[in-house]
Amino acid sequence: MSPHALTWAIAALATAGVIIRPFNLPEAVFAAAGAVLLVVLHLLSPGDALSGIGKGTDVYLFLIGMMLLAETAREEKLFDWLAAVATKRANGSATTLFLLIYGVGTVVTIFLSNDATAVVLTPAVAAAVKTAKAEKPLPYLLICAFIANAASFVLPISNPANLVIYGSHMPPLLEWLPRYLLPSALSIGATYAVLRWTQRRALTQDIATEVPVPELSRGGKTAALGIGATALALLGSSFFDLQLGLPTAIAGGLTAVVVLFREGKAPWTMLKGISWGVLPLVAGLFVLVEALDKSGLIRTISAALQAEAQRSAATASWGAGILIAFACNLVNNLPAGLIAGNAVQSAHVPDGVTSAILIGVDLGPNLSVTGSLATILWLTALRREGQNVGSWTFLKLGVLVMPPALVLAIAAAVLFH
Repeated sequence: MSPHALTWAIAALATAGVIIRPFNLPEAVFAAAGAVLLVVLHLLSPGDALSGIGKGTDVYLFLIGMMLLAETAREEKLFDWLAAVATKRANGSATTLFLLIYGVGTVVTIFLSNDATAVVLTPAVAAAVKTAKAEKPLPYLLICAFIANAASFVLPISNPANLVIYGSHMPPLLEWLPRYLLPSALSIGATYAVLRWTQRRALTQDIATEVPVPELSRGGKTAALGIGATALALLGSSFFDLQLGLPTAIAGGLTAVVVLFREGKAPWTMLKGISWGVLPLVAGLFVLVEALDKSGLIRTISAALQAEAQRSAATASWGAGILIAFACNLVNNLPAGLIAGNAVQSAHVPDGVTSAILIGVDLGPNLSVTGSLATILWLTALRREGQNVGSWTFLKLGVLVMPPALVLAIAAAVLFH
């Protein structure tokens, strides 16, 4: 087997391990094992491996900040308070509670990222359905997964994958909004309509009307202020075309420190509750993509994309957007986005093609549980809450939910570019 073929095989097997999780091992084990194997077999030099890891610095910082915020809020019972407020406002209506959670999920995704929706909102929703005494909690928990992807391209900060598609060429906020606002609105609306229709029978259930709302603690209020400040910091960074990772990490770290100091708590419980395995998972995926880049695969993809864009930008947009959307479910959208981002930046394709690819990377993962890092984080959050959603259950729903939103969003990006 040639070195390039062996590199592709190792990358494919490592990615399959991340998706399938044989023996129920953590996803990070397979990504890290693939990265180490590439170096041991001299398919990738240690320097190139470190270079690949270094390219993910902004994403690591972004995730660290979000996980610190989420765990601080969870420890201070902010989620329990939000759950009680949402359930009380639903006033016994299962459909109203569904709409409220969808609206909150949309706002969280837009201003704090899809990973924050998976990590921050899922525990709150799990608490809400317990408070509401809902016999069928699944429709509400599914919202957290689907809106995390459907609303993830409203702003540059709404998805870490947006960072890797554009790299150092991220459009400023005032250029981003005209490009993605209509596709995002169509994606959010279509996803809600189909998800609401598929869950219509479960939403006839009764939920509690008399819900006591506990008083929000001082630590909970501080955590809420920290989340709000983080959203403002990210918007400011996006407006001034700054990288998002460091502001997120600083905001999350400061929020955690202030809460711990004011409440006189030791940090160990909070730090132990964070899913640190996400970081080696992401680092391993960056190394795998670096190896694929060195093998010439990304250059080949760039050349093909550039040639198709020169023939017809519209055809290239539709083809690339739909292809990458389905590819994300085979290899996860982070490595797919890394490959696509490198290819786009090398090929210098028209903006419409780049927009369609970004929509595919962000929205395509709504097809299956293997599609995005946000969905993996969502599954992890569900397990912590004693819930689980099978791959087949999600796929049967994703086949209905994802395609209409994808087609409408790409159509808007192509027709109104």
